[in-house]
Amino acid sequence: MPKYYEDKEEDGRACGGGREDLRQCLLESPCVLQENKSPKQCLREGHCRSLQMTFFACKRSMLDTRARFRGRKGY
Repeated sequence: MPKYYEDKEEDGRACGGGREDLRQCLLESPCVLQENKSPKQCLREGHCRSLQMTFFACKRSMLDTRARFRGRKGY
């Protein structure tokens, strides 16, 4: 369950929910907490892959002209 909607203020940016969930997932991952690696390095290693793909799909749908009718992907 995404934590974005639980007691958080509204982010006005596009794909803000996906961005926040991806950020939290990376910061709470064992890669960052135990191995003391940077979140960027952990993302390259494949941690939080599903949230990364959701965020990418949302950002890509902003460039798609069909999104005017269908809406953005993700949340």
